[in-house]
Formats: sequence, C-alpha cells, structure tokens
Amino acid sequence: MLSPRRRILIGILLMGIKALSPACGRSFDALFPFLNAADKATVFSSGGLIISIEGQDGLRLGPSSALGSAVVQPVLAQHPGFLVEALLVIPRTETKGFIQVYNALSKIRNLKGRLYHSATRDKDIPLFEDATRITGVKKTSLLPDPPDAHAVPLSETIYIRLKDVNFGNSYYRADLTRNQQGLQYTLANVKTLSYLFIPVMKEGKFIARLYFEPLTEGIVLYSIAGADVSDFVASQVDIPSAIRKRLEVIIGWVVEGITQAPPLEDPQP
Repeated sequence: MLSPRRRILIGILLMGIKALSPACGRSFDALFPFLNAADKATVFSSGGLIISIEGQDGLRLGPSSALGSAVVQPVLAQHPGFLVEALLVIPRTETKGFIQVYNALSKIRNLKGRLYHSATRDKDIPLFEDATRITGVKKTSLLPDPPDAHAVPLSETIYIRLKDVNFGNSYYRADLTRNQQGLQYTLANVKTLSYLFIPVMKEGKFIARLYFEPLTEGIVLYSIAGADVSDFVASQVDIPSAIRKRLEVIIGWVVEGITQAPPLEDPQP
C-alpha cells in the first residue's frame, strides 16, 4: 500500500506528464499568429484552405517561425518553381490524437480510387488507380498495410507505389517523424514522374510535407508541397493544378482516416 507521501509524489508526476502532453495543446493562434480573420474562418470550415503559388513569394499560411523552420524551409531549400499550401483543423475529440493520425497514414491502400474533378473530362475520376506499399526503390515487391498500431514510432520510412491516372506508376518515399508536440510526414518522389513519355518531375523534385499537432481547438494539419520542373514542361502541363489535386486527395485520405477511426481504450495524445 502506498504511503500518503508517495501518493502525492505520484500525483504530481502524473500532472507534470499531462502538462507536457500535446493533448493539452497550444492554441491555433499561437501556432499561426499571422492568419487574417477570413482565412482563419475558412481553415475551420470542413474543406479547409488550400492555395497555389508560383515561385516562393507570397506564402500566406506559414506558421510561427519555429515550426516554419522545421516544416517549410526544407521544401523551400529545394527552390521549387511551384508551391501549394494547405491548412485545416480537424474538430477535436478526447479520443483522437497521434495514434489515429499514424494509423490513417499507414492505410496506403485507402488512397486507391479516391476521386478528383477532372476539368478536361468534366467529371470526377480516380486519381490513383492503385496504391500500395513496396519493399523499396530497386526491389518493388508489394507489401500489405499493417494492422492498427497502439503506439507511434519516433520515426519510420516506407516506400509507396501509386498508379497515377496521369503519371502512371509513381514511386515515393514517405518519412514520418514525431516529437512531443507534432507529427510530420514527408512524401518525395524517388523516380522520375512522366506524362505521355515526357519526363515531368525528376527524382526528388516533388516534395510534400504534412504536419499534424493536437491543439486546444482540434488537430491542425498544415501542408506545403513543392515541385521543380523545366520551362518546357511548365508550358505543357498545368503544374499548380497537378500539385493541388494530389495534395487535396492526400489530405482527404488522411482526414477521413482520422475522423472515421474508432477511439482506443487508452488513446495516445
């Protein structure tokens, strides 16, 4: 039986752990202090806010300097000619946090068949006709998605093959890292993306970073994606639209996975 003194010490320790937990959360305004009222209202709507930018000027949704250095700068360091930013808040519940985000990101096969609106065909069509994990870049044996996890690793790398409606078989590396406050997911192409046999984006020239953090208002999802292409390709392919539609589909996939995930009996923040 614990002594009263020991019970008090344990209680203080548990309160300290809770205080450090992301479940307690920073506020949205602390993380995105420069957002205007109209954009903020859109961020809290069901679809969130997504903005296409040509060049590196005029980022509108960039977070506070510390988070910007961690999430935005590695994308800008590649000097992409085109950028897309996205920001939304998933309404908070007490049983949704990092573990639901991680499990949603793990369900690669759920990307298959997700629709986007094709302006040229004037109808909704699947962007990815197939989606699966693979063993690596050189050896591309198919792997199943894992069952739901009950703990989130500090870091993880997987490889993905997407059968893209425009680019055909496309190969990506996905890197996940987690710290006390947030979870970051980086997706980069590990083989050249081609359209009608024309190389569009060389290896490593497309990168998308998704950042998740449980705030007091909900789980925030901030993303920035960039691509670097030649002037000739840019004149033939609508690159901002290509980036945007893929980012929208990826965001829809992970948000649906988070919101539809069952609560765990002992959820992680």
